[in-house]
Amino acid sequence: MSTNFCATSTEQPGLKTLFTKLSPQHAALLLLAASFALSHRNCLTDMHVSVANARQFSDATRSGSKGDRSALGGTLCCVVDQEETAQEVDNELPLEDGSLLIPVQSWPQRPGPRFAKISVHFPNGACANVNEHTGIMLTLHNWGGEDCAGTADPKVLADQLNVVAVCVNYLQSGKTDSIDSSEPYDCGYLQALDALRALAYVRTGLRQRSVRYDDGRIFCTGGSGGGNVTLMARKFAPRTFACVIDICGMKKLSDDIAFDLPGGSDLNARWSRDPKNINYLSPDDQSIRFVGNPEHLARMKSLSASGKIIIVHGRDDTTCPFADAEELVTNLQAANLDVEARFIGQADLDGKVFTGSGHALGNRTEIVLQVAGKYLKQNGAHPLRRNGLSDFDLRDEIIYPTQNGRFVISYAAEYPVARFIPKNSEPQNQ
Repeated sequence: MSTNFCATSTEQPGLKTLFTKLSPQHAALLLLAASFALSHRNCLTDMHVSVANARQFSDATRSGSKGDRSALGGTLCCVVDQEETAQEVDNELPLEDGSLLIPVQSWPQRPGPRFAKISVHFPNGACANVNEHTGIMLTLHNWGGEDCAGTADPKVLADQLNVVAVCVNYLQSGKTDSIDSSEPYDCGYLQALDALRALAYVRTGLRQRSVRYDDGRIFCTGGSGGGNVTLMARKFAPRTFACVIDICGMKKLSDDIAFDLPGGSDLNARWSRDPKNINYLSPDDQSIRFVGNPEHLARMKSLSASGKIIIVHGRDDTTCPFADAEELVTNLQAANLDVEARFIGQADLDGKVFTGSGHALGNRTEIVLQVAGKYLKQNGAHPLRRNGLSDFDLRDEIIYPTQNGRFVISYAAEYPVARFIPKNSEPQNQ
C-alpha cells in the first residue's frame, strides 16, 4: 500500500518514505496512529482514515501486538494503542466522495490486523444528496484490479440509480498480491467478508449521521473476480440483497483454476493438493467456494433467501468457463431461487454495450444498466427492494456444512465473522 502523507506543520522528515517501505499491516497501523495524533481529517491528502468503534469491529482491533503498536506510535513521537484509537476516533462517513480504511477479518496467510480501503460515492458526490429513497450498492473490481477497476462505474451508479456506491479493496487487491504472489488466491471467501464489512460500515455510518436511506435497496455487482465476490457475498448474506449482478465471474474454485491444470482456464489460483503444503486446499475450503453447491443452495432457500440473481456470461468465455455459468444457473433454478441468465453470444453483440462474447463482454457499466436497470432504478419498470430484515439486523448465523465440518458466518456483532468448525471440535476462527 502506498499513501501520500500531506505536508503540514507537524510532518516528520522521512515519514512519507517510511509509509512506502512498511508492510501493508504496519502501514495501516501507522495511518491509524497518524489519524489520531495529527487530527486525522486534515493530515491525509489521498485517504480519509476512519476506524469503526471497538464494539463494531473488536475482533480486528484486538489482534495486533502491543509491541507493534507502540513502535509505530513512537515514530510519531506518541504512543497510540489501536484499540483506544478505535474507541476515540469518530466512525463517520465522509461528507463527500472519499476513501477510507476499515478493519476486516484477519488472513491466516499473514496473521495480525488487516484493513481494507473502501471508496464511497454519493449521488452527485455528496452525502447531503442521500434521501429516504437512496439505496446502497457494492461495485467490486476484477481479479488483479483495485479500487473500481473492471466493474461498473460507481459515480454513474450513484447518480443514475440513486445509491451510495461503494468500491472495496478486498483481500489481495492489486496485481502484486493477486497475481504475482506465491500465496493462493482467496477466490471469494475473505474477499466477500471484506465487501460485507464495507456494507456494514456504510449502513452504520449513515445511521450515525441520522441520514435517512432505503435499506431495502441494497445491491451488488462486480466483473470477473468481482463477479465471484458478488456471488459469494450473496451466499454469506442471503437475506440482504434485493438484486445482485454477476458479470463473467468465477462460479467456483474448480480443480482447473485451483491447481493450474493444463488446458481449460488460464487462471491460476496457486493452491496445492498436498496437505503438508501451506497452500493446501482442503475439500471444505473448496466446497464453501462453490457458489452452486446444491446443499448450500438448499440451506439458502430454507432461510427464505431473498433477491434476484442475474448471471451475465459470455458463451465463448474460456477464462471463467461458460460451462460453470450454465451449471450455476441450473442449480439455482433447481433450488427455486430467483435467477435470471443473460448468456451472450455473437448474435447479442451491439458494438456498444456488448462488444464480445468472451470474458470481457463489453462496457460493464452499461451492462449493469441494460440488464438490471429496470430492477435497480427506484422508478424502473420493476423496481426491487428487500422487504424483510437483513442478515445484519437478524444477527444470527448462516451455516454451510462441508465434508469435515461446517462453516459458520455469524452476524452476532452486526457484521459478518466467519469460522470453520471441524467435526467433533470446538469452533475456530478462520
